[in-house]
Amino acid sequence: MRLLMLAPPGAGKGTQAARLADHFGIEHIASGDLLREEVEARTPLGQAAREYLDRGDLVPDEVVMAMVAGRVLPANEKDGFVLDGFPRNTRQADEARRLAADAGVSLDAVIYLHVSDEELLRRLLSRAKQEGRSDDQVAVIRHRLDVFNQVTRPLVDYFDQLGLLVTINGEQPIDAVTEEILQKLAVKTSQGPDRPRPGDAAR
Repeated sequence: MRLLMLAPPGAGKGTQAARLADHFGIEHIASGDLLREEVEARTPLGQAAREYLDRGDLVPDEVVMAMVAGRVLPANEKDGFVLDGFPRNTRQADEARRLAADAGVSLDAVIYLHVSDEELLRRLLSRAKQEGRSDDQVAVIRHRLDVFNQVTRPLVDYFDQLGLLVTINGEQPIDAVTEEILQKLAVKTSQGPDRPRPGDAAR
């Protein structure tokens, strides 16, 4: 099983990705965790990323792409993967599709957890207070949601047009969200090989 998780901050993407990885016996690849691991290990990619992080700049797409590809390609040769946190914009998605087509990698589905901005704000404020995070101000959290809506949400239509999108009600209890994902995946992956694949569109 080869899956991609798409969701705004606070939607529970990491939790559901971990559950799916356990359920299907596949690797959970979280781009944020991967970035931190590379930096801490002082790998060449991690050192390249750290230079940008130390300046407060975004890590370039090509650096993130190389990190993700280094984990996705081996996982693809095994039982599969669930990719969490990448791509973040349509430019990254286009490049990822090109590389995936070249490597013979194709997704089974893209899972989108839909949660209203009001509920996301409530969850993020609650989590920030519990964890003592510095981003517990409403304005900062709203900015994060605005960035998602402007930069990442267009991927919903992007993957929908490829016939890969599975939309889930992310406002349900955690177990109910997992159950809905598994039910819809069972339907999605039984539709046969004729549905569009990312690699097909890139050829």
